[in-house]
Amino acid sequence: MCPSQGLVPERKTGPSVGPGERRHDARRVPLPQAEQAFFDASEAMLITDAAQRILAVNPALEALVGLDEATLRGRSPDCFVAPQQGASQCLADWQLLLQEEQGRLEMLLHDARGAARPALFSFRRVRDAAGAVSHHVVTLTALDRALSEPRRRASREAYFDALTGLPNLRLVTQLLQDAIAHAQGAGETLAVCCLDIDHFKRLNDQLGELAGDRLLASFARRVSHLLAGDEVLARIGGDEFVLLLHRQPDEAFLERLLTAIRQPLLLDGQSLRLTASIGVTLYPDDEQEGDVLLRHATQAMYRAKQRGRNTYHRFDPGHDRQLQVRQAQRERFARAIDNDELCLYYQPQVDMGSGRVTGLEALVRWQHPERGLLAPGEFLPVVEGTPLAASLGEWVIQRALSQLSAWQEAGIELPVSVNISPVHLLQADFVVRLEQLLAHYPQVAPQRLKLEVLESAAMHDIQAALEAIHRCKALGIATAIDDFGTGFSSLTYLRQLPVDLIKIDQSFVRDMLVDANDMAIVESVIYMAKRFGRPMLAEGVETLEHARALAGLGCLQAQGYGIARPMPPEQLPTWLATWPGRGEWQRLG
Repeated sequence: MCPSQGLVPERKTGPSVGPGERRHDARRVPLPQAEQAFFDASEAMLITDAAQRILAVNPALEALVGLDEATLRGRSPDCFVAPQQGASQCLADWQLLLQEEQGRLEMLLHDARGAARPALFSFRRVRDAAGAVSHHVVTLTALDRALSEPRRRASREAYFDALTGLPNLRLVTQLLQDAIAHAQGAGETLAVCCLDIDHFKRLNDQLGELAGDRLLASFARRVSHLLAGDEVLARIGGDEFVLLLHRQPDEAFLERLLTAIRQPLLLDGQSLRLTASIGVTLYPDDEQEGDVLLRHATQAMYRAKQRGRNTYHRFDPGHDRQLQVRQAQRERFARAIDNDELCLYYQPQVDMGSGRVTGLEALVRWQHPERGLLAPGEFLPVVEGTPLAASLGEWVIQRALSQLSAWQEAGIELPVSVNISPVHLLQADFVVRLEQLLAHYPQVAPQRLKLEVLESAAMHDIQAALEAIHRCKALGIATAIDDFGTGFSSLTYLRQLPVDLIKIDQSFVRDMLVDANDMAIVESVIYMAKRFGRPMLAEGVETLEHARALAGLGCLQAQGYGIARPMPPEQLPTWLATWPGRGEWQRLG
């Protein structure tokens, strides 16, 4: 398929360029330096005249194709294309490339030994001072450095996408491993970019599958023209593409890429505009194997879509490592529930006017086999906002009901409050599951179980919260608003929520004696509770001075370290026996 030999120029020590052409070299360097760079380049390069006859090749190309310059001079570069592709298709592809000022084409390279190997042909036209075509620069990049010899003999269909001619997922995965090894050895940066056309399915449905295919091919050509010689564009499926860049793409490049994609495309006389979302990850900042880099770039691409599409997003390895650690922590906590490593401690709640113990709050602890007893602050932040919060909530309710049953047999009849997370309360089957748990302990009256709902849960979805609380009240279960005062809509919803108790958050109570702002908040909450006729309880009561101040404001129900620390259930009978002797806490009303 090679054209007949033409006039072979005299052998020279460098590329055959005339004095006038030197000014139009892309790098604008003096000719001797350009010659040296040409011959020293690690990439296989050749220069042709305006008629596509080879004038000069560098040693890297001679090594790649197994032919010397004397043999190649006067021939066309398309003679390197493997005959398996078919002469007509080869010439058609090559002629299409020659219509552009610069371009790239993935084809099978045919070397002197008859071996076929995937390669990237990068083409660039150079013009003289008058604007006429002077010569062409062609770079050949072997894409099979990572492939074994049997794979090199595989057909084009095994490694290239039939629609666009780009490397497919199979080839780009292997190229990626090779690029990682190169980046490691050279200490360079490798960028993996995932591109996905926005709303392509909708376009494909509107235009039809054949037109959609042509649109994908046009998109691939447009992106290819923006890439350097050693950069790879691959189609890995559908409307998803991958870029391998041996550099760190700056914002200018990514914006230029997005701008080029947005330019109108003509299809059957119709002007179409595409946008794309791009995800980028960098090696070695993201020091992972090739398949993980592809996954990370895809994650970043979806993040770009979440941000509104037609933009790019860079993968953050540090944030991803945090997510992985958090996921591992959640998996470990799930095992803690299954392995019965959790336990409940109970903190008494008292009426400081009468001295009566009014109830107990159940507080979860983790008896970790290696780290010992962990307080909620050690693990609840990992659970919050996830399905595990509901699993934990069900475990707490079940264990509290079991403990209520045991205490009832021992003659201790105090209600127990359990904390319900927003995720748990707002589940559609929350009340149904609660009824099922109650049914397992028919000896425990539902009135003995109380629910403490975070104010933020009620504010998140007021209608769902109202429905759940009403249904709980129908079962005989009282509800308290916990951490009241920390939300943003307390006044708006206080009169709507059918709650039986308002708990003043300990963050305000703790410093109310030394912080005028906290004292003002406590006073305001107590005033509002009184105006709406709701009982109240103060958390975080640590000293008798706190108790006296709260009693003076009209809040007599309290819990906190000054009264009792949370304790395991077996210690409660002893505490109950000693509490009547602490008279100073019992006459504050």
